[in-house]
Amino acid sequence: MNRLFVFLFFVLNSFVVFSQVPSKNSFIKDMQWGVDYRIHLTLFNDSNYTINVEDMIHSNSANNDTSLENFVYYPVMLARDFVDRLKKTKSDEKAVVTQTTETNDIKLVTLWGSLHSSIGGGWVHFINCLEYSMETRYLSITAPLMERPKTSWKPNPRTNTYKRTRKWKYYVPVDQRQAHKEYARKVRDKQLDNLQEVPKSFIKLFLETNNRDYKQIVESRNFRKLAQIDLVKLLVGSNYLSEPQITYIKTMVLKSVLQYSYNQLPTVIVFDDLEAAVVMSLNETGYNLEQVVFRSDKDLAFETKNERLDKINLNIRAINKINQKIFQEQLKKHFTR
Repeated sequence: MNRLFVFLFFVLNSFVVFSQVPSKNSFIKDMQWGVDYRIHLTLFNDSNYTINVEDMIHSNSANNDTSLENFVYYPVMLARDFVDRLKKTKSDEKAVVTQTTETNDIKLVTLWGSLHSSIGGGWVHFINCLEYSMETRYLSITAPLMERPKTSWKPNPRTNTYKRTRKWKYYVPVDQRQAHKEYARKVRDKQLDNLQEVPKSFIKLFLETNNRDYKQIVESRNFRKLAQIDLVKLLVGSNYLSEPQITYIKTMVLKSVLQYSYNQLPTVIVFDDLEAAVVMSLNETGYNLEQVVFRSDKDLAFETKNERLDKINLNIRAINKINQKIFQEQLKKHFTR
């Protein structure tokens, strides 16, 4: 009888725990898929959030298909272990500033190279950290250090760079019309290497936004949209950045990560074919499963839940593997030119 009780307790407890699947460093206390087609979240600071499923990112599982040719990008939160590790190596903001201004040992040549030396990871991680620093307003493409000095000097003969950037107020094209023009030039000249893996939705938003729309986004304080557009602008103009601008960007990205809030609202991704709502995080090694809950959780057999969870884990591993493979191929092409 006692053994039967222990067995039943284990099975029932498995059903409760299964829908949570918290990672070691997760800050989500509880996650439920409500009958009202909403996801209900409770964080460990006891704050409660309700998110409409229709407003979430929707995705299908990769079905173990490793033949994908593009990066898979989800704008998810940073993993707690990554932030904790970075905080141990960069004890305070003063240390970050000191480190980024000491350039006598390593010259900051590219935006990617300067950030990768500190945050590690692949291209998706690089994009995620840049976007987060813009969304939290630490990094601004219109900051004083990003402004071009006023000068009447003209190169003789006039260089291609001068012709392209002479009307820019900043080192990247902040004006939407100028940014669209530079993007079109880079498409024509096949110079979009650092934009190939940016989410298509970001580029679509960038291209569909004119100066008037951009001003409205700024006034509405929609920092997520703004960050996505500004990220594209930054990468479009990244080859025109000099060392002071790269130093500034690196400093602000590291500051934003060090001040990262564990209590921010996590991004929930709905895997439609598995009827699962998944919270993922991202560290320098790739995506990690934070939490998962299934629709009609109580009506699903334990074996079905187990099977679906295995598919989700396989999917995440496949995404990380594909992203890493493509990233390595891109690096190889870049350095063998």
